[in-house]
Amino acid sequence: MMDDDRQIDYYELLQISPNAEPDTIHRVYRLLAQRFHPDNQETGDPGRFRQVTDAYQVLSDPEQRARFDVQHQQIRQDRMRIVTDGAKSHTDFELEQLVRLTVLEVLYTDRRTTPGSPGIFDLDLESLTGQSRDHLEFTFWYLISRGLIKRGESSRLLITADGVDYLEKHYETNLQRKRLREASPAAVEP
Repeated sequence: MMDDDRQIDYYELLQISPNAEPDTIHRVYRLLAQRFHPDNQETGDPGRFRQVTDAYQVLSDPEQRARFDVQHQQIRQDRMRIVTDGAKSHTDFELEQLVRLTVLEVLYTDRRTTPGSPGIFDLDLESLTGQSRDHLEFTFWYLISRGLIKRGESSRLLITADGVDYLEKHYETNLQRKRLREASPAAVEP
Protein backbone atom coordinates (compact mmCIF):
# COMPACT_ATOMS: atom_id res chain seq x y z
CA MET A 1 0.00 0.00 0.00
CA MET A 2 0.97 3.64 -0.18
CA ASP A 3 2.73 4.60 3.04
CA ASP A 4 3.80 8.09 4.00
CA ASP A 5 7.50 7.25 3.89
CA ARG A 6 7.62 6.14 0.27
CA GLN A 7 4.30 7.33 -1.18
CA ILE A 8 4.42 4.94 -4.12
CA ASP A 9 1.90 5.89 -6.76
CA TYR A 10 0.64 2.54 -7.99
CA TYR A 11 -1.04 4.12 -11.00
CA GLU A 12 2.21 5.74 -12.02
CA LEU A 13 4.12 2.53 -11.34
CA LEU A 14 1.82 0.59 -13.69
CA GLN A 15 1.71 3.56 -16.08
CA ILE A 16 -2.10 3.64 -16.11
CA SER A 17 -4.78 6.21 -15.45
CA PRO A 18 -6.52 6.34 -12.05
CA ASN A 19 -9.71 5.74 -14.10
CA ALA A 20 -8.38 2.49 -15.60
CA GLU A 21 -10.80 -0.41 -15.81
CA PRO A 22 -9.97 -3.68 -14.00
CA ASP A 23 -9.36 -5.33 -17.38
CA THR A 24 -6.72 -2.74 -18.27
CA ILE A 25 -5.04 -3.11 -14.88
CA HIS A 26 -4.84 -6.87 -15.38
CA ARG A 27 -3.40 -6.62 -18.92
CA VAL A 28 -0.77 -4.04 -17.94
CA TYR A 29 0.19 -6.07 -14.88
CA ARG A 30 0.72 -9.23 -16.93
CA LEU A 31 2.91 -7.32 -19.41
CA LEU A 32 5.05 -5.69 -16.69
CA ALA A 33 5.22 -8.90 -14.61
CA GLN A 34 6.63 -10.77 -17.60
CA ARG A 35 9.15 -8.02 -18.24
CA PHE A 36 10.40 -7.76 -14.64
CA HIS A 37 10.00 -11.36 -13.49
CA PRO A 38 13.27 -12.57 -11.90
CA ASP A 39 13.36 -15.54 -14.32
CA ASN A 40 13.53 -13.17 -17.31
CA GLN A 41 17.23 -13.24 -18.27
CA GLU A 42 17.15 -9.95 -20.23
CA THR A 43 14.94 -7.57 -18.22
CA GLY A 44 14.33 -9.33 -14.89
CA ASP A 45 14.31 -7.07 -11.84
CA PRO A 46 13.15 -8.64 -8.55
CA GLY A 47 12.60 -5.30 -6.80
CA ARG A 48 10.56 -3.85 -9.62
CA PHE A 49 8.63 -7.12 -9.99
CA ARG A 50 7.69 -6.96 -6.30
CA GLN A 51 6.50 -3.34 -6.68
CA VAL A 52 4.42 -4.18 -9.75
CA THR A 53 2.90 -7.17 -7.94
CA ASP A 54 2.08 -5.04 -4.87
CA ALA A 55 0.46 -2.43 -7.11
CA TYR A 56 -1.61 -5.06 -8.87
CA GLN A 57 -2.76 -6.64 -5.60
CA VAL A 58 -4.02 -3.29 -4.33
CA LEU A 59 -5.54 -1.98 -7.56
CA SER A 60 -7.21 -5.26 -8.54
CA ASP A 61 -9.06 -5.55 -5.22
CA PRO A 62 -12.03 -3.08 -5.18
CA GLU A 63 -11.87 -2.50 -1.42
CA GLN A 64 -8.10 -1.94 -1.29
CA ARG A 65 -8.26 0.22 -4.40
CA ALA A 66 -10.93 2.44 -2.82
CA ARG A 67 -8.72 2.98 0.25
CA PHE A 68 -5.71 3.64 -1.96
CA ASP A 69 -7.71 6.10 -4.08
CA VAL A 70 -8.57 8.16 -0.99
CA GLN A 71 -4.88 8.44 -0.08
CA HIS A 72 -3.89 8.99 -3.70
CA GLN A 73 -6.37 11.84 -4.08
CA GLN A 74 -5.18 13.48 -0.86
CA ILE A 75 -1.55 13.35 -1.97
CA ARG A 76 -2.45 14.81 -5.37
CA GLN A 77 -4.38 17.62 -3.66
CA ASP A 78 -1.42 18.30 -1.37
CA ARG A 79 0.91 18.46 -4.38
CA MET A 80 -1.45 20.83 -6.18
CA ARG A 81 -1.75 23.01 -3.08
CA ILE A 82 2.03 23.35 -2.97
CA VAL A 83 2.11 24.32 -6.65
CA THR A 84 -0.83 26.73 -6.25
CA ASP A 85 0.66 28.29 -3.13
CA GLY A 86 3.92 28.74 -5.01
CA ALA A 87 2.11 30.55 -7.83
CA LYS A 88 0.32 32.79 -5.34
CA SER A 89 3.59 33.61 -3.66
CA HIS A 90 4.86 35.64 -6.63
CA THR A 91 4.32 38.74 -4.52
CA ASP A 92 6.14 36.90 -1.71
CA PHE A 93 9.22 36.91 -3.95
CA GLU A 94 9.08 40.68 -4.16
CA LEU A 95 8.46 40.98 -0.42
CA GLU A 96 11.42 38.69 0.29
CA GLN A 97 13.66 40.79 -1.95
CA LEU A 98 12.62 43.92 -0.07
CA VAL A 99 13.21 42.24 3.30
CA ARG A 100 16.70 41.16 2.18
CA LEU A 101 17.56 44.66 1.09
CA THR A 102 16.11 46.09 4.31
CA VAL A 103 18.22 43.70 6.41
CA LEU A 104 21.27 44.71 4.39
CA GLU A 105 20.42 48.41 4.84
CA VAL A 106 20.11 47.99 8.62
CA LEU A 107 23.39 46.07 8.84
CA TYR A 108 25.10 48.58 6.52
CA THR A 109 23.99 51.48 8.71
CA ASP A 110 25.07 49.62 11.83
CA ARG A 111 28.51 48.91 10.34
CA ARG A 112 28.96 52.58 9.44
CA THR A 113 27.73 53.99 12.75
CA THR A 114 29.45 51.51 15.09
CA PRO A 115 32.56 50.32 13.22
CA GLY A 116 34.28 49.25 16.47
CA SER A 117 31.62 46.72 17.47
CA PRO A 118 29.22 46.16 14.60
CA GLY A 119 26.54 43.50 14.59
CA ILE A 120 22.87 43.14 15.33
CA PHE A 121 21.06 40.29 17.05
CA ASP A 122 18.29 38.39 15.26
CA LEU A 123 15.68 39.63 17.73
CA ASP A 124 16.62 43.26 17.06
CA LEU A 125 16.37 42.69 13.32
CA GLU A 126 12.94 41.16 13.89
CA SER A 127 11.67 44.38 15.48
CA LEU A 128 13.54 46.67 13.05
CA THR A 129 12.17 44.95 9.92
CA GLY A 130 8.72 44.06 11.23
CA GLN A 131 9.18 40.48 10.06
CA SER A 132 8.68 37.35 12.13
CA ARG A 133 11.65 35.27 13.20
CA ASP A 134 10.42 32.39 11.02
CA HIS A 135 10.40 34.63 7.95
CA LEU A 136 13.78 36.09 8.79
CA GLU A 137 15.36 32.64 9.18
CA PHE A 138 14.95 32.10 5.44
CA THR A 139 16.28 35.61 4.74
CA PHE A 140 19.32 35.07 6.98
CA TRP A 141 20.00 31.66 5.45
CA TYR A 142 19.94 33.14 1.96
CA LEU A 143 22.11 36.17 2.78
CA ILE A 144 24.65 34.05 4.68
CA SER A 145 24.75 31.44 1.89
CA ARG A 146 25.44 34.16 -0.67
CA GLY A 147 28.18 35.64 1.52
CA LEU A 148 26.35 38.96 1.92
CA ILE A 149 26.16 38.71 5.72
CA LYS A 150 27.86 36.56 8.35
CA ARG A 151 27.60 35.74 12.02
CA GLY A 152 30.13 37.49 14.21
CA GLU A 153 30.76 37.52 17.94
CA SER A 154 27.84 36.42 20.11
CA SER A 155 26.04 35.28 16.91
CA ARG A 156 25.37 38.87 15.89
CA LEU A 157 24.80 39.42 12.18
CA LEU A 158 27.25 41.59 10.22
CA ILE A 159 27.25 42.82 6.64
CA THR A 160 30.22 41.69 4.54
CA ALA A 161 32.05 43.69 1.86
CA ASP A 162 30.11 41.69 -0.76
CA GLY A 163 26.92 42.66 1.07
CA VAL A 164 27.87 46.33 0.88
CA ASP A 165 28.53 46.00 -2.86
CA TYR A 166 25.25 44.15 -3.39
CA LEU A 167 23.28 46.74 -1.42
CA GLU A 168 24.84 49.66 -3.27
CA LYS A 169 24.16 47.97 -6.60
CA HIS A 170 20.49 47.27 -5.76
CA TYR A 171 19.72 50.27 -3.57
CA GLU A 172 18.25 52.41 -6.34
CA THR A 173 15.94 49.60 -7.46
CA ASN A 174 14.76 49.16 -3.87
CA LEU A 175 14.20 52.88 -3.48
CA GLN A 176 12.16 53.01 -6.70
CA ARG A 177 9.98 50.09 -5.53
CA LYS A 178 9.33 51.83 -2.22
CA ARG A 179 8.39 55.05 -4.02
CA LEU A 180 6.09 53.23 -6.45
CA ARG A 181 4.42 51.38 -3.60
CA GLU A 182 3.89 54.65 -1.67
CA ALA A 183 2.55 56.41 -4.78
CA SER A 184 0.21 53.64 -5.90
CA PRO A 185 -3.52 54.40 -5.52
CA ALA A 186 -3.96 51.33 -3.32
CA ALA A 187 -1.50 52.83 -0.85
CA VAL A 188 -3.29 56.17 -0.69
CA GLU A 189 -5.79 56.36 2.14
CA PRO A 190 -9.29 57.63 1.27
